[in-house]
Amino acid sequence: MAHTKAQKATKGNRDSFSKRLGVKKYGGQQVKAGNIIIRQRGSKYNPGPNVLCGNDYTLMALKDGVVKFYTRHQKLFVTVA
Repeated sequence: MAHTKAQKATKGNRDSFSKRLGVKKYGGQQVKAGNIIIRQRGSKYNPGPNVLCGNDYTLMALKDGVVKFYTRHQKLFVTVA
């Protein structure tokens, strides 16, 4: 028999819920002000014009428009036009 004390759960048997990160609105899609465009850990994508970066690096639209992804100086940017 396994020697887990009093038949409780083992130490390494825990896992966290997934955080649902990633792109929520893709290039060419319509967004309204306040819509979340990307949820990320760290600044893989950077905010461009009309995009706000939250303190958990979530990018969200500041005004209604169309999402556009582009690169400049080897950095990825997101803008709402």
